[in-house]
Amino acid sequence: MSVTSIAETAQYLTFKLSDEVFAVEVGKVREILEYISITKVPKTPEFMRGVINVRGSVVPVIDLRLKFGMDRTEQSVNTCIIVLEMGFEGEATILGALSDSVQEVIEIEPDQIEPPPRIGTRLKTEFIKGIGKREGHFVMILDIDKVFSSDELELVQEKSGNLMMEAAV
Repeated sequence: MSVTSIAETAQYLTFKLSDEVFAVEVGKVREILEYISITKVPKTPEFMRGVINVRGSVVPVIDLRLKFGMDRTEQSVNTCIIVLEMGFEGEATILGALSDSVQEVIEIEPDQIEPPPRIGTRLKTEFIKGIGKREGHFVMILDIDKVFSSDELELVQEKSGNLMMEAAV
C-alpha cells in the first residue's frame, strides 16, 4: 500500500521505541496490556521474546526494537504489550508487540503523510506506509501486515502452536 492510497483521515495508536514514535492503525489494535511475564520459547528468532496467555489463548510476543535493529526492549513502568491483529495468508494472526510506552490515539490527515524515504535498495521500507508530521515531529506509520516476512510469521505461529499443543497434553 502506498501513501497515495491513504485517502482519508485515519486514527492511529502511537507508541515509542527508543526515542522514535511509531503508529499503527487503530483498527489493527485488539488491546493494550501492561507488561506481564513472557514465557520464552526455545529455538525462536531473537525478536520473538516468547508467548503470553491472553484469556486462554497463546499469543506470541515480538520485540519490535530488535526487529528494527535497535537494542532489546527493557522492562520499565511504561513498557506495554500492544496486541495486534495482522493479516497473514488471508487469515487473522494475533501477536503482541512490545513497546517502550504507548502514547495516544491521533488522527492524521492524508496531506500530513509523506512516502517513506527511498535510499538505495539496502533500506527496507516496505513495512512503512508513510511518515506523518505531527506537532513538528515525525511519526513512522507502520503497515503492520508487512513488518514480518511470511517465513518469520510461519515460524512464530509454528513455535507458539507447538507450545499450545504441549500445554493441552
